[in-house]
Amino acid sequence: MLSVNPYATLAETISPLAIQGFILAMLALIVIGTVVQMVHHKNVTYFFNNAKKAKLAAERELGIGEKTSVILKTVVHDIATTAELGAGKRRIAHVMGMYGTILFWVASVVLVFAYTGTGASESTIWPMIWHVGAIMTCVGGYWFWLFLRVDVLAEAHPWYRIIKADLFVLALLACATTGLAWSYFQSSGSTGLGYLFLVLFITSNIVLFGGVYWSKFAHMIYKPGAAIQKNLAEADGSRDNLPPLADAPKQFGLGIKREQPKHY
Repeated sequence: MLSVNPYATLAETISPLAIQGFILAMLALIVIGTVVQMVHHKNVTYFFNNAKKAKLAAERELGIGEKTSVILKTVVHDIATTAELGAGKRRIAHVMGMYGTILFWVASVVLVFAYTGTGASESTIWPMIWHVGAIMTCVGGYWFWLFLRVDVLAEAHPWYRIIKADLFVLALLACATTGLAWSYFQSSGSTGLGYLFLVLFITSNIVLFGGVYWSKFAHMIYKPGAAIQKNLAEADGSRDNLPPLADAPKQFGLGIKREQPKHY
């Protein structure tokens, strides 16, 4: 199963062009949903105005080399490793889910456009990347959903409580879970279950990418931009109009030592 391209098997009954068209349609939904959300919520306007204020409040002007260095450090440290979460289980779960999703999506595009259709070559590496990515997404996502969510751990809400903000993670988990199930039953010859989970896989993808406007999907674009802007503001001295850090030791008392830190 891990070395079998599920899309190539699917192409025996469904036109490869239809599969490719579906991928392109999902990409279009991402772009449209993100743009509409930016326009409606005025995120671009906020970042632009914030950048203008930071420039006016800057204590010194950063050169191109220094700006590049700050951006690269932000990408490598803050974004690529989700350093804002600190060390611990939450960070591990997020990193696992993030990189699993990236592998899952990239492998899907590669498998559909390069290894599916008449005359297409075969690959054992990319199907393995696809399956491993889906598994990583499931492990990190279910770990976060069942055990690490703030409202479950700190606020004692039940794990099955669902709000609109949960649309992204639940749809993503549905995609990875039904994708794995579809691949398994399709490769094992269980045609009925294979088609059932294929329909669920398609539906969950439509919900995930079609719900960009209402979900936290677009945050994957906003957060890197916000992190870069924040670090540039610290480097040029504007600090987002916040006062400088006090040159004094931090005194929090003994309260934080009385229980395991779990309030975010």
